[in-house]
Amino acid sequence: MLVVVRGAGDIASGIAVRLHRSGASIVMLDVAVPTSVRRTVCFSEAVRLGEAEVEGIRAVRCESASEAAEVAATGTIAVLVDPKGESIPELAPEAVVDAILAKENLGTTKDMAPVVIGVGPGFHAGENSSADCHAAIETKRGHYLGRVIYDGSPIPNTGVPGNIGGYTTERVLRAPADGPFEPIAKIGDQVKKGDLVAKVSGEPLYATIDGVLRGLLQEGRPVTKGMKSGDIDPRCKVGHCFSVSDKARAVGGGVLEALLHFSHRLEG
Repeated sequence: MLVVVRGAGDIASGIAVRLHRSGASIVMLDVAVPTSVRRTVCFSEAVRLGEAEVEGIRAVRCESASEAAEVAATGTIAVLVDPKGESIPELAPEAVVDAILAKENLGTTKDMAPVVIGVGPGFHAGENSSADCHAAIETKRGHYLGRVIYDGSPIPNTGVPGNIGGYTTERVLRAPADGPFEPIAKIGDQVKKGDLVAKVSGEPLYATIDGVLRGLLQEGRPVTKGMKSGDIDPRCKVGHCFSVSDKARAVGGGVLEALLHFSHRLEG
């Protein structure tokens, strides 16, 4: 079964890991300059570096839909620069998973594949004409994380990051100015509140809480003031920086459930 995953950030990559281990062939579509902060667990790094690995699963950048299909058939995850999903008709996948996490639908429709799954806010699942996907997955941390919605929509975006170790907005690092991102620390470093972790156009970016630097944008990435640029995990588990998160794994389980639920469509 060929599954196209729109997006290749940490949640999309967690989904891809679960589907790959369940036997699916995967092609991931992302932008030319990804903004993933948890780069150590993102297949989007293949766009920048040519290849990437998450939990022992390898992904490579491809330059065409035909090349991506060939690579995916070998068991390697293929990554294409294709933010609009223009390659989907040529790929003709059994399923499309929109895991861009833009908080809105950026063009995914139910006619893209026999099974279309929307991840997070901005999608409406169902069989009626107003629905844009067959199933939607809840991404808000808490009791309903990973729940599959077959009729309706995930919880609307609250604008507040999920609670980890008692922290929400405090754990997110945001660019202090416009300009190229200049990391000082690296992912996996232990930091204290007030430590210098990066600069942007000479403006310092300090750690907002104590913890492990779980995510940080790559050097030279253009940012705008206030843009999410890093993530501190107060649980202080360095290993968490290099493995799929609990959230991504739960969401990936929801996607897998939805695919099995609609297996009759795939067999047809």
